[in-house]
Amino acid sequence: MKPIFIATLLVLVSCGVDVRSSLVAQNRMASDQKTQVLFDFRVARKFNPAAIPPTNQRNVLSKMFRRYLTDESKCNQQFDASSDSDRLRAARNAGQIVPSIVDVAQGSFTGPLLSETAYVISVSECNASHAENFGTKRVAIFSGEKLIANVDADFKSSIIRRIDLNGDGVDELLMTTGDMNQGVIIETAALIDFQHGRFHVIEDFGTVTEDSCASGMPDSSAKASVISMSTAKPGSMPRLRISNYETGCRRVKRWRLISTGKMT
Repeated sequence: MKPIFIATLLVLVSCGVDVRSSLVAQNRMASDQKTQVLFDFRVARKFNPAAIPPTNQRNVLSKMFRRYLTDESKCNQQFDASSDSDRLRAARNAGQIVPSIVDVAQGSFTGPLLSETAYVISVSECNASHAENFGTKRVAIFSGEKLIANVDADFKSSIIRRIDLNGDGVDELLMTTGDMNQGVIIETAALIDFQHGRFHVIEDFGTVTEDSCASGMPDSSAKASVISMSTAKPGSMPRLRISNYETGCRRVKRWRLISTGKMT
């Protein structure tokens, strides 16, 4: 044990300080310094739709889809998809879609140090129902005017953070999707990458927010996750930790930790 550290302990004891508590606090501070927050879902967010000029939107969509509609009123109400086991696929093949860009991010997605744009597309197949999440979602990655990747996004509809976690020059995206049923709002999240132009889930965090306050149920509450990450060596992915909190439905939120790991 170093002399300076021994002297510090003697001073603490002589001053009536609980040495054990002091050491625990120091260890917690050191541990906190080694972790960073990837995303705190307790913090309220405002949804700002992507401002894409009409010309850019047409250029992106025309490279993704051979045929599409520009207005929902143009959907063919007599279109019959019964010949295909996948009704949404049949609508896409027939051009019965009204696609739009709902989110966008700049970064390096398919390889290191590239200048690329990732667009999240709501395909909006005609007459897609709530049970079908109102249609599929896709991610299109462009390098300038060139379409590099066009992949199904497994209904992920929002980009909430872009980050290069392992320092390899390729960006990952934290993406979410949401749903509401009988006044209960649920949001799920996953960490995604697109190396080599493929949609790859690095980690599925499952449900990250669950808010039942609008349901009117007597035990209504709001739950939200905080995803933190440890420091890691360059080239290695950090360890990710999920901490789940709960609060009542009052305007002033008083969050308390209820669990770690995926929210149940």
